[in-house]
Parts: sequence; C-alpha cells; structure tokens
Amino acid sequence: MLTTDKFRQSARVAINDSQLQTAIQRATSRANEGRETMMDETTNRAALRQQARDARLRGLRDLPELLEQAEAAIQAMGGKVLWALDTAEANKHVLNICRQHKLKRGVKSKSMVTEEIQLLSALKTAGIEMIETDLGEFIVQVSGDHPSHITMPVMHLTKERIRDVLMEKDGMPYAETAEDITAYARQRLRQAYLEADFGVTGGNFIIAETGHVITVTNEGNGRLTTTIPPVHIAIVGIEKIIPTWADFITLVQLLTRSATGQRLSVYVNAINAPSPAIDGAQHFYLILLDNGRSDIYASEYVESLACIRCGACLNTCPVYQSIGGHVYDSVYPGPIGSIITPLLYGKKNASPLPFASSLCGACKSACPVDINIPDMLLRLRQDLQAEQGNLWRIGMAGFGFGIRHPLLYRTGVALAKRLTSKNTLPRPFQGWTDERDFPGFAQQTFRDWWQKHHK
Repeated sequence: MLTTDKFRQSARVAINDSQLQTAIQRATSRANEGRETMMDETTNRAALRQQARDARLRGLRDLPELLEQAEAAIQAMGGKVLWALDTAEANKHVLNICRQHKLKRGVKSKSMVTEEIQLLSALKTAGIEMIETDLGEFIVQVSGDHPSHITMPVMHLTKERIRDVLMEKDGMPYAETAEDITAYARQRLRQAYLEADFGVTGGNFIIAETGHVITVTNEGNGRLTTTIPPVHIAIVGIEKIIPTWADFITLVQLLTRSATGQRLSVYVNAINAPSPAIDGAQHFYLILLDNGRSDIYASEYVESLACIRCGACLNTCPVYQSIGGHVYDSVYPGPIGSIITPLLYGKKNASPLPFASSLCGACKSACPVDINIPDMLLRLRQDLQAEQGNLWRIGMAGFGFGIRHPLLYRTGVALAKRLTSKNTLPRPFQGWTDERDFPGFAQQTFRDWWQKHHK
C-alpha cells in the first residue's frame, strides 16, 4: 500500500537527489524536444490525433466482439489463445506451458504487462531462468531495480551509474563510453538468445481482423525473442485490441513520434501464428490478461484504457519531472499511472497518486489519443474523498457551524492568530508549512475595522 506519508517521504528524497534530478531533466527534455519536432512536421496533426483517438475508442466500444474475432483468427492459423482473469492465472498459464514443453531458460522483450503480473518472480520461484533483453530492462534486472518510466526503464540512471552497476553485478570490464557498455550488453545477450528455449513478449496492439500481435521496438530484441526460441508466449492486456490494420497505421505514426521522437521505430513485428519456416517459433501462445481491466471497462474511467503506453504524459508532467518514476511505487507511473494504478490495485492502496498532479493539462495536450487525464484525476479525488473523507466532512461541517455563529467565529479567529505562525501550522495542516511559509494574518480583521469606523 502506498500511503501519503510514504509518497511524500520518497518524493522529498528524490527531489534532493542531484544525480537523479540531472538524469530526469536530461531524459525528459530530450524526449519532449524529439516529440515536438516530429509532431511539428506533421501537417495533419490535429486530424491524425482525432483519428487515433477514434480508433482506440472504437476498439474499446466493441471490445468483447473484437477479442473473440482475434481469438478465432489466431486459432485458425494454428496459434493458441488463453484467457487470464488475474495475475495468478496468467502466471499459471506460463508455467503450464513451460512444463508442457519442458522449458527451462527464456528471454523476454520489454513488456509492462509482465512487470504487472511479476512474471520474473513467478518463473524464478519455479526454477526457470529468464533474461530481460531490452537494454534498459536488462540493466534494471542486473541491478535489482525497477523501471522508472514506461519507455525509458533506466532514465533515472546516468551513464556512469549504469557502468558501475554492470561492472559490480555482472562482471563487465571497465567501459568508458556508452558504445562500450552497449557492446558488452550485446555480446552478453546474444548468448542468452542462443541458449533460450522460449521467448516472452508483450504487445503494443492486437489487430482483430487478422489476430496479429504487434510489437514496436528499436533494438531488435523483440524480433529475436520471437524467432530464435522454439516457443513464443505473448502476454497482452485485453484493452490493446484495435479493429483493423488501417487503425494500426494511424496509431503507429503517433506512437513512435510520441514515445521516441521517431517517424517510425526500427522494428515492427506482426505475429499471429507459429512460424511456417524451420527457423521461427514452432509454438505460439497468446495470453489475454484482464487483471481488473473489465472493472475499468464497466466504469466511468473506461477512457483510461485507450492509453497506448507512449510515455508522453510522463515527460511533460511537472510532477514527474520533479520526482521521477519510483516515487509512484507502481509499474505505471506518471499522470496516466495515477489513474490506472488506483483502478487496478484499489483506490485505497494508491490514494496519494490522483493528488500527485498540478492539473496543468500538459499531459492531455501531449497525449496522442487525447485522453482527458486531468478530468479523471479530479473524479478519482472526488471518489477518494467520498470513500475516505469522513474527517474532512466533519471538519467542514464544524467550520460551517462556526461561521454561522458570530461568537464562535470571533473566538476561532483569535485562536488561529495565536496558534499560527508563518513557519508552523497546527495539526493537521502542518504539511503546508513543511514546504512553504504560511501567509501571515492581517493585524486587524475586517470586522474590527468596520466596527471602528462605522459606529
């Protein structure tokens, strides 16, 4: 459970970490500049954004039918589709596949969903080795850390810190440049591919009309993960379904521009069946994960499921820019994570997150599918106050009673002036003066002035 005190304490530590601040500002500034450059050259920017939004909302509107359509298409091509209600069932499916095929060593492409279900932990408990093959995720795995960003897992680390981690925990020889570090990781991961007997990926989209699972990557690890090992397991949230290839063509233009500042990523893979050739995966499984998404689908927050995980809202958010991703204590940080996390794991378990926003609207402006993030954050705040705000309601009721009775009001004002200084407010308001000065009271109240001049 993420409490308000824990969130504030972690945020304070992050803000005072100069290395972290340097890494965050460098990464988010570069990402924002790249996104703006790519979007500015798009002549039909507003129309493209609206088309992308329409594609995602149509996918959500017809979600049950589209999922069944994709399932039928995959099965017709020889693939297998498994449904997982929650984390436990998803991991159970993976372990059953491993037992069925006697799998002991796997490689994994970058996937938020596998982080969500804690797949690596489940495999480790079962004695199955799994290596992350995305460079950032590999560094995170070696360091025993967690990703801090949706698309840039180690954006919180400087090059020097990454070098030190790999030298200390993976035996890398001293490396001076980023190119040397990358060369070491490439050599290290190449052997993992050759030894793997299964590969695990997520999926950026599922195209209903043909059943293709789409992965969009830059490093090539996704393609190697799906083609070298004999078994490929894709784990994808049910919300990733889109109706047609035409919708994908629209969405991928905005995904790559928003996520990495590219016109198109280096690799786009589409898989809906076992490989017909001898050098591809001979078995293909798609695990469709619910894990609370059906509840969101049936709620007023259904629009949050339209997220395409580009990370643009994180890069533009002044709160994220100040504290980074680890403070959110969630697989999904930043503005969209402040909506998704409470909805997936329970509002009481992540109650500080909807309040971790200035509501400036930068996230909505950056979102390629125009999700109204500020509006949903406000609604979540209202929900939390309704569920947990008894003390607040009692306090406001007491305040209302006091201002309706002149004697109580005058007494309260006098006490407040005595008990309050610019540096310290009484409980439970001291959180304000922990961070800033409180404006001082006027020497004379309006009531006193009125009585003095209008006798």
